[in-house]
Amino acid sequence: MVIEWSGERVLIVGAARQGIALTRFLVDRGAKVVLNDSRSADMLHEAQAVLGDLSIKWVLGGHPLGILDQIDWVCPSGGVPLELPLLVEALARKIPLINDSQIFLEQAPCKVIGITGSAGKTTTTTLVGRMAEAACDLQPPIFRRAWTGGNIGNPLITDVDQMMVDDIAVMELSSFQLDVMTRSPQVAAVLNITPNHLDRHGTMQAYTTAKARILKYQTPGDVVILGRDDPGAWELADSLRGGCISFGRQRPPEGQPGIFLHGEWISLWDGTSTHDLVPRTLIHLRGEHNLDNVLAACAIASAVRIPPEAMRSAIDGFSGVPHRLEFVRSWRGADWYNDSIATAPERAIAAINAFDEPLVLLAGGRDKDLPWDLFALAVQQRVDHLILFGEAAALIRRAMDTIGVAEHSYTLHECAGFQEALDTAAEVATEGDVVLLAPGGTSFDEFEDFAERGEYFRKWLNQQV
Repeated sequence: MVIEWSGERVLIVGAARQGIALTRFLVDRGAKVVLNDSRSADMLHEAQAVLGDLSIKWVLGGHPLGILDQIDWVCPSGGVPLELPLLVEALARKIPLINDSQIFLEQAPCKVIGITGSAGKTTTTTLVGRMAEAACDLQPPIFRRAWTGGNIGNPLITDVDQMMVDDIAVMELSSFQLDVMTRSPQVAAVLNITPNHLDRHGTMQAYTTAKARILKYQTPGDVVILGRDDPGAWELADSLRGGCISFGRQRPPEGQPGIFLHGEWISLWDGTSTHDLVPRTLIHLRGEHNLDNVLAACAIASAVRIPPEAMRSAIDGFSGVPHRLEFVRSWRGADWYNDSIATAPERAIAAINAFDEPLVLLAGGRDKDLPWDLFALAVQQRVDHLILFGEAAALIRRAMDTIGVAEHSYTLHECAGFQEALDTAAEVATEGDVVLLAPGGTSFDEFEDFAERGEYFRKWLNQQV
């Protein structure tokens, strides 16, 4: 059912990127919008200026329950927890929750690819978007135009009025967004499901349930892309409504289409025969986890019939996404890398494993109620200097203490904050080292988000002489 928004009374919770985009979309369709945020007016000058031409009601500085009176819909932004008393009260009053991603899926005239996962979804979404754009340039073109956004970049609700039926939309979806959605994209990819955001979801089961919603509402004509090598993603294969194309290192079984490594090629197994698509030599990204991201992107592209030449063009020119194993510069003979997006221990481990050089690792931030034991083992085996910072520093140090005598000698430095950690890294790094920011925790103890932390790292480093 596509909702006609004219005259509907809508409460939008969160005046950041998603809330601002949805406000304009709904007001343009005649909805009566109340925009609510816990921040004060002094902190929201920019948002108020952007929406200054619209007739909306602002409620700032808290979430009073009284704003639910005479409201038909509540739209929480992705960062707003469902345990917020305002949302709990809305559900108690039987006021339905909806968000910009669901509304976009209801309105989009073209096929939509939705991509989620505990790690790699931004890199994969960006790469699939590049493949789709390359397919638009073919003669004849596969699509009129490709759109990429969602949890990254531009909320796609901003562009939906410009989309046409022969376009393609590539959409990153987080577990926070999926939590309230009751609609699935026609092509839904689950890259992996590993422990993440347990501070928000509470249990691994709840987190998995949120991720699985991306395919829960599909129809028999839709397609799912699943990672074969990840148990959390692959266990969803038993609950599919449509077709499936998988991806992994080994060839799929007979009769099951999927992407795999065929010697030095990324290849498609159509169920009975192999078709080579992309040579591995075109991949310029570090790390085995990024190889998995490329395999996933090729599987998704195959699902929407993007030809190999468009895949190759997109992969060959792709050097990565900011804050994701991003090479910043060489300084004093050491190479400095920014992987601020590594906000879970498992992501930090993947970053550590991407290097053979001696490592100076900056780790910490805010813990997400995730285990650090495997991270501690990886550090013990691979890191030469471990520099801890932020709220999680003591927690990580305790994890290091529990694994016993180190097989690999390393030094440990516990710092009061991020700046002290950078200064310490500059002191201990020597020629031939890699200095790696792969925190394993979120940035919220010192920064607004991982991007701000990564920008601070980059700016500080580029100021050094």
